[in-house]
Amino acid sequence: MKRIIKIALVVVGLGIALSSTGQNQGSMRINEYLVINTDDFQDDFGQQNSWIELFNSSYGTVDIGGCYLTDDPNNLKKYPIPGGDVLTAIKPRQHILFWADNQPYRGTFHISFDLINADEIILVKSDGTTIIDRIPVRKDLGPNVSFGRAEDGIGSTNGDGEGWQIMERTTPSTNNLTIDKTLQSNRMKALDPWGWIMAVLAMTVVFVALIILYVIFKYIGKFNIRQGKKRVAAQSGKDLSEVQYGELPGEAYAAIAMALHLYRLESETHDEESFVMTLQHTDRSYSPWSSKIYGLRQIPQLKRK
Repeated sequence: MKRIIKIALVVVGLGIALSSTGQNQGSMRINEYLVINTDDFQDDFGQQNSWIELFNSSYGTVDIGGCYLTDDPNNLKKYPIPGGDVLTAIKPRQHILFWADNQPYRGTFHISFDLINADEIILVKSDGTTIIDRIPVRKDLGPNVSFGRAEDGIGSTNGDGEGWQIMERTTPSTNNLTIDKTLQSNRMKALDPWGWIMAVLAMTVVFVALIILYVIFKYIGKFNIRQGKKRVAAQSGKDLSEVQYGELPGEAYAAIAMALHLYRLESETHDEESFVMTLQHTDRSYSPWSSKIYGLRQIPQLKRK
C-alpha cells in the first residue's frame, strides 16, 4: 500500500512539473524580426542574415529546449530547438536571437528556414501541437528595417498585428522600447532642493512605525494578561472577574520599600565587604613536601596467627 502511495505521489509530482514547464513556455513571445539584413547585426560566423527575436515575458527562467519554430502551419515541428543546451534557458524578461538562415547545422540558434520566403513565424510548445505565438511576415519592409512589438512581450499572439510596429531602429537582443530616463536622485533633487519633503517623509515613517509597534505590543500584553487570568481562574475555581492576575499584595510592596530604604542608609548597606586579607608567617625547619611522614612507602609487617 505504501509503495502504491509513493508511486502515485511521484506521478503527481511529475505531472505538476510538466504542466508548470508547459505554462512557462507559454510566456515566450516572438518579439521582433528582420527580413532583409544587408548592414545590420552579424551572426557568430560574421554573416548578415534574417533573424527572429524571442522574449521571455515572465519573471521566471524558461527553458525553450524542445520547442519548435516554423513558417509552415502544416508542419509545426519544422525546426526543433535542441534540448539540453544551457543557452536555451532564458532568464526572466530577457531575449534570445535565432538566425533564419536555413543553415541549422551551424548550431542551436540557426534555424531551418529563412524569412524571405516565409509567410509567417510560428512558435510552438514542446508538445508539438500548441501554438504559443505567431505573426505574419511582412513583405513591404525595406533593408535593415525590423518589425516588432512596441513594448517587449505586449501585443497580440494571433497575428493580427495589434501592439506591433515598424521599428525606428533594430533592437536585436535588447529592449524594443528605450526610454531616456532621468535618474531618480536628480528628479528628487529638482523636486525637493532643500530636503524638507524627504525629512518629513522620513520622520513620518519612523513615527508611524513606532505607533504601530506600540499598538501591537499593547494588545499582545493585554491578550497575555487575559490568558493568564483564565489559567489562574481555572486552577483556583474562581470567577474571572475575581482574579487579580499580575498584581502584588500590599506586603510585597512594603518589603520592597523597606529594602530600598535600608539600602540608602550607610549603616545598613550590606553590599560592601572587607577586602583585607591577613597572612601569618610560620617558620619550619623542613619542607613539608620533603618530609618522610608523607612518604608513600611502608615496611611490610608479617602478622602470624
